[in-house]
Amino acid sequence: MDTMTALTTLSLGGALDTAIRRYRAANPISEGLQARAAEVMPGGNTRSVLFYPPFPLYMASGAGCRLRDVDGHDYLDALGEFTAGLFGHSDPVIRRAIDAALDRGLNLSSHTPGEAALAHEIRRRFPAMELLRFANSGTEANLLALAAATTHTGRRKVMVFEGAYHGGVLTFGAGSASVNVPHEFVRVAYNDLAAARDAVRRHGPELAAILVEPMLGSGGCIPGTPEFLHGLRALADECGALLVLDEVMTSRLSIGGRQALLGLAPDLTTLGKYFGGGMSIGVFGGRAELIARFDPRRADALGHAGTFNNNVLTMAAGLAGLTDVLTEPALTAVNQRGERLRERLNALFAERCVALQASGLGSLMTLHASDRPLRCAADLAGIDPRVKELIFFDLLERGIWMARRGFMALSLPFGDAQVDELVAAMADVVDARRELLPGRRS
Repeated sequence: MDTMTALTTLSLGGALDTAIRRYRAANPISEGLQARAAEVMPGGNTRSVLFYPPFPLYMASGAGCRLRDVDGHDYLDALGEFTAGLFGHSDPVIRRAIDAALDRGLNLSSHTPGEAALAHEIRRRFPAMELLRFANSGTEANLLALAAATTHTGRRKVMVFEGAYHGGVLTFGAGSASVNVPHEFVRVAYNDLAAARDAVRRHGPELAAILVEPMLGSGGCIPGTPEFLHGLRALADECGALLVLDEVMTSRLSIGGRQALLGLAPDLTTLGKYFGGGMSIGVFGGRAELIARFDPRRADALGHAGTFNNNVLTMAAGLAGLTDVLTEPALTAVNQRGERLRERLNALFAERCVALQASGLGSLMTLHASDRPLRCAADLAGIDPRVKELIFFDLLERGIWMARRGFMALSLPFGDAQVDELVAAMADVVDARRELLPGRRS
C-alpha cells in the first residue's frame, strides 16, 4: 500500500466514525427503541437485512414515497421496501380494497372469490404460469418450486449461482449459509455459460432444476446476459432439468417480467414482493403438468398447507394493485425513471472522476464503489465497503433513504422531481467527499 492510499484509508475510517457519531446523536429515540427490542429479540432484530450498526432507524410513518422516522426526520424513500413497496405508502386504491375486505371479515375459514381473481390476473401477465398457487413469501415460493422440481424429476441436485438470493434459506453469497435447506446444490459463477455447461456435463443426470434470477438482486443488481439465460434454458432441456426463474424482483421490469422482455419460457416461475399490494405473498407456478401435482382431487396429490396462503387482505390488496394501479403505462414509466436515474448517477460519477457506479435494470439499482465491469459476484471482491457506508450516512443527513449496501428500488410515486432530488443529494455527497472516494481508472 503506497503512502497516499494509506492516508486515504485512514481518512476514510475517520470520516465514517465521525458520520456514525453524528448519526447516533441525531437519532436517540431509534437507539432507545433498539435497546428495548434487544431485550426480547436477538440484536433487537427479526429481519436480518434491516439491521446495521450502530443501530437501525425506526420508521414511524410513510406516505407516497416519503418516510418519517421516530426522531422526526423526513426522507425520500429510494429503497421501496426492497422492491416490495412498488406502490408506495398508503396508495388510496389499495387502502380502499383493504378496508372493504376488513368489512367483509378478516379470517373466513374457506376459499374466497378473491384468490381465483388474483390468480387469473397474474396468469394474464405471466402466461408461462399455466397453473399457480399462493404462499406467504418469495422464500416459500422458491422452496415449493424446488419441491415440484425434485418430485417431478426424481432428482435432488439443484444448480444455483454465486451471489444469488432466493430467500432466507436459499442464500448463495460468499461461503456457505448454515441455515440453507439441505438440497444438493451445484454452485456456478453467474453469467458464465461455459461453467454451467461443464456442471451439466458432470451432474446433468442428477439435476432436478436450474434456479436462477434473471438479474442478481441482493447480489448487486447484476443483470444476466440474454445469451446466459437462454443458454440455461437449452442446458435444462438437454439434461432433463427444470428451469426455474426467480422473478421475485425482476417481475417489475415489465408487465410480464424479464422473461417477457427476453422471450424466455421457464418451466416454473416464482413471484412475491409487490404482488400482494403491500401484504405478504409468494406465488409459484408454471407448466400445468407440474403444478397439477398439487391438485387435491388427485390420489397422489402433493400437500401444500399454509393458513394464510389465501388470506383475504393479500388477495384484495393484490388484485386492486394489479388491476387498478399497476397498469402497463405506469410500470413502463417507473422503469424509465429508473433508467434515467441510473444514467444520471453514472454520468455524475464519470464527470467527478470517482470510481462509483450504479448497476441494474429499470427501477432497480445498486451503488458500487468501483468502476470495473460487473458480470458476477466475484467482480465485487476487494471493494472497500466503507465507501458505501459513508455515502449511506451522508445521504441520510440529506434526507435520502436507501439500503446501507447501496440498493435502491423506485416506487410508482417516485417521480421526475424525486429523481432530481436524489441526484442533487448524491452530487453534494460526492463533492464533499471526493478526496476520500476511489478514483476512476485511467
